[in-house]
Amino acid sequence: MRRPALTALALAAALPLALTLTACSSGSSTAAPKQSASKDPNAHLATGAQLKKALAPASFFASGFAEVKDGTRDTGSAYIAPSAGPASAKPDCELLDGTSWINTTGVGGVSFAQSDYLDKNTSEEVAQEVDTYRGSTAAKVMQDLHRVVAACASFTDSQTHTKVKVTGEAASGPGDEAYTITLTDSAWENGSTLIASRVGTNVVTVLSSDGHDNGAATAKKLTARIAGSLRKAA
Repeated sequence: MRRPALTALALAAALPLALTLTACSSGSSTAAPKQSASKDPNAHLATGAQLKKALAPASFFASGFAEVKDGTRDTGSAYIAPSAGPASAKPDCELLDGTSWINTTGVGGVSFAQSDYLDKNTSEEVAQEVDTYRGSTAAKVMQDLHRVVAACASFTDSQTHTKVKVTGEAASGPGDEAYTITLTDSAWENGSTLIASRVGTNVVTVLSSDGHDNGAATAKKLTARIAGSLRKAA
């Protein structure tokens, strides 16, 4: 129903009140904050499919080494949720003696790619992996490796039941920073060299027991190759 028009008297009486309310309203009003568009936390981070291209091909490895199919995988074109264990948790030291040894830090990235090669005649192994992290997490992972080695001065080999000695040191080399871990055991014919190298938000990890130098030469060569591939792709 249409409202009846105000009489001149009523209009005159209402006008001052309306002006007062308008003045109060205009003085106390606040503009609604603009909603900022949500940012993608994984923007510009490499996917597992992209990291896979940075891994060394089969032709890189010495004669006698064959790819271990169960040890070759990646996260594809999708990302996974990052994870982080309690900072005070004691690391599982036995994880150092195997692929994906970066998991000793308890910190998981948003993507990864890995492969494993084994010489069945000598049981020598060479493994490679790249993990990608958000923000400054990659640098934190590198620092966590110092904590892991400090907590894992030695551990017992589950197969030989002998003591494995663990040493670690910061190293120069490819990438923004690097850390080398050496595993030795009197029951082993050869020790193992583990190298972690950070390239931006990526952490390259390598394990090698190839050769007679605790796998050091092969580990360094493989790390340099992967780090160089990541640099070129950046």
